[in-house]
Amino acid sequence: MSDSISQLNPKSLWSHFAQLNAVPRPSKKEERVQAWVMGLGQEWGLETTMDEVGNVLIRKPATSGMENRVGVVLQSHLDMVCQKNNDTVFDFDTDGIRMYIDGDWVRADGTTLGADNGIGVAAILGVLSSDDIPHPPLEALFTIDEETGMTGALGLKGGFLKGEILLNLDTEDDDELSIGCAGGVDVTSSGSYGQEPIANGVMHARLTIKGGSGGHSGMDITKGIANVNKVMNRILLVAIESVDFRIASIQGGGLRNAIPRESTCRFVIDPSDWDTFKESVQYEMSRVQEEHRTTDPDLNWELIEGTDAIKEVMSEEEQELLLLAIQACPVGIHRMSPEIEGLVQTSNNLAQVIVGDGLVSLLCLCRSSVDSEKDDHARSIAATFALAGIETSYDGSYPGWTPNPGSDVVSLFKALYEEQFGESPRVLACHAGLECGILGTNYPDMDMVSFGPNIRGAHSPDECVQISSVEKFWGFFLEGLSRIPVKA
Repeated sequence: MSDSISQLNPKSLWSHFAQLNAVPRPSKKEERVQAWVMGLGQEWGLETTMDEVGNVLIRKPATSGMENRVGVVLQSHLDMVCQKNNDTVFDFDTDGIRMYIDGDWVRADGTTLGADNGIGVAAILGVLSSDDIPHPPLEALFTIDEETGMTGALGLKGGFLKGEILLNLDTEDDDELSIGCAGGVDVTSSGSYGQEPIANGVMHARLTIKGGSGGHSGMDITKGIANVNKVMNRILLVAIESVDFRIASIQGGGLRNAIPRESTCRFVIDPSDWDTFKESVQYEMSRVQEEHRTTDPDLNWELIEGTDAIKEVMSEEEQELLLLAIQACPVGIHRMSPEIEGLVQTSNNLAQVIVGDGLVSLLCLCRSSVDSEKDDHARSIAATFALAGIETSYDGSYPGWTPNPGSDVVSLFKALYEEQFGESPRVLACHAGLECGILGTNYPDMDMVSFGPNIRGAHSPDECVQISSVEKFWGFFLEGLSRIPVKA
C-alpha cells in the first residue's frame, strides 16, 4: 500500500510520508523516529543536532541568491496520536501504519493515519532533501511529544534557534492561516472506593457503548460529537433510578486529546431486574441516538449477560457518588470568545474513565485561550470530583498563542493565498494546542503563522488527508519560501 502512496504528487512529500509512517512513533516513544530523521539530515550533509529533551534541529543554508533573506524556522512534531478500532489488530509500538488510497483521500486501515503532523514533517523533509527548491536559510525543528504534553516545545531553550520567522505546518484546513491557539492543562482525578463481595444468585453482565464519531478534542469540539464517557454515565444514572445493579468496572476512552468513542461497563444485577434494566437502556439510548443522529450516526450499544465472572463490586453509596460526579463534570464548550467570532475560548474533554479493583482514574484536558479562565475551569472540574471524595492534580500546563493579525508573515502569506487562489484565506485562531504559543515564550520576537492541508478525523481511526489539498498546500508552501523578504 505504501508503494502507491509514494507515487502520489508531490512525490517527494508523499515518499517521505510513506517512509515516516513505516517508523513507529507514539508520543513519548519517539526514539526510532528521532534516529531516522537525524540519519536523514546527516545523510544529506546538513548540520543536525538534538537538544537535551529530544527535539531534532536540521539547518540548511540558503540557496544561491537568497543568502540575504530572513532566516526561517520550519516546525512540525514527530509524534502521532495512537488510536485504533477495537476489532483492529495493531501494535503502535512495533507496526508501521497501513495506508490506502480512497478516491481523493489517504486513509489508514483501522487506525489513526498520522497525517497530524506527519504531512508537515514530510513537507519539511521534502525541502531539506531537494536541490532545486529556492529557499532562505532554514532551520527545520522537529519537536517531540506534542500530543501528550508538548514537553518538546516546553523544553526548548532560548538561543537554540536563529530564525526570525516560524512556519508551523500543523493545521488541518487548506484555506486557513492560523495566528493563535488555545493553551491547555491535563486534569487528573484519582481516588479509591470500597469493594464488596457480590450477592448469591446475581447475573453477571456487560454493557458496551460504541460507534461514537470521536475526533480532535479541540478542533472538533464545536461539532457536538457525543462524548461516550458521558453517554455511558447517563445511561447508568438513568437505569439506577429504576433498578439496583452494582458496578464492577468501567473502561472508557483513551487519550486526553481525543473525544472518547467507546466505553464498557461490567456489572451484576438481580435476574428479576434484567428486563427492566434492558428496557431502561434501550429507551435512554434511543434518545441519545436521536440527539446525535447527525454527529454520531453509528452510535450503538450492546448488552451481554453471562460474561466473565465478577467477584467484587463498588459499594452502593460510592457508586452513586461517582455517577453523580461524572454527570456534573463539565464537557464540551464552556465559553465562546467575546472578541473573536466563532472561536471557542474554553472547553473540557472528559477523555478517559477507568474504574476497577478499588481505584478510580478520570482524565480530562481543559483548553482555553485565556489562561486565567483555563485555571478556573480546571478548578471547577476538581471541585466536582472532590464532592465524591476524589482528589485532582494538574500537569502539563502550556500557554496559548495570542493572535497578531498585523504580523508581517501573516500579511505575506495572506496576500500570496489571494494571488494564487483568487480568494481570501480564513485568518483565525483555533481551539487546538499548537506549539507556537510555547515557542513564543522563549522567542517573543519570532513572527509566526501556521497552515496545512485538509485533514479530517484527526485523533481518530477515521483520520484522512486529502490528496488534492496536499498538492495545493505544497505549492503554496514552496512559493511562500521563495518570497521570504530580505533582511532589514
